[in-house]
Amino acid sequence: MNIAMWSGPRNLSTAMMYAFAARGDCAVWDEPFYAAYLAATGIDHPMRDQILAAHDPDPARVSALCAARPATGEPFFYQKHMTLHMLPSIDRGFMRACANVFLIRHPARVVASYAKKREGPVLSDIGFVQQAELFDEVASWMGRAPLVIDSADIRADPAGALGRLCTALGVPYTDQMLRWPAGAKPYDGVWAPHWYGAVHRSTGFEDPEGALPDLAPDYARLADSALPYYERLRAHAL
Repeated sequence: MNIAMWSGPRNLSTAMMYAFAARGDCAVWDEPFYAAYLAATGIDHPMRDQILAAHDPDPARVSALCAARPATGEPFFYQKHMTLHMLPSIDRGFMRACANVFLIRHPARVVASYAKKREGPVLSDIGFVQQAELFDEVASWMGRAPLVIDSADIRADPAGALGRLCTALGVPYTDQMLRWPAGAKPYDGVWAPHWYGAVHRSTGFEDPEGALPDLAPDYARLADSALPYYERLRAHAL
């Protein structure tokens, strides 16, 4: 089974990748379309040159690999996708070969975390609009809402939330998903040194978060503009 997990940045997405990798029966791929996104948009992201040098910028080749079985032979293939990377010019046919899941997080938390790593984000940077569009696209050909899981629910009860997700996917749950070794991983994208500091220090999911963060006015407006997209998907959360 190929599992495509769709989220925006700063959304527990790397920890979820580590959880699936820790199973021992699952290959993982970190943001397959990141280089293609940078090449097509020309956007300036941290470590842009290194990303383009180390990762395939051809979306057709990446799409074919996303639809295929992993070369290493595992029965499960988890793909950590950023919704903003899925540009309209990229053929999305590969998604029909995957079980598509949407990982969400409250936009106030996303904005607060993102702004610590890259200043001045705008709505297109944090992926909520693109996530809702992809959700609708998958729902249209499935004839029902695809799976949604909220990072807050995972942090509140990792075993319970991952158990529900695995049951919905038809994948056996294992407690191995709750723990991973600290430090960098061989399957991390080359951008990991900039973005993954906290998760590299972790050995499992962190405790539940407290109250929503206080945001500067510009960032509060950004979070407010993303909130309707989050709330619409939240209504379908496991």
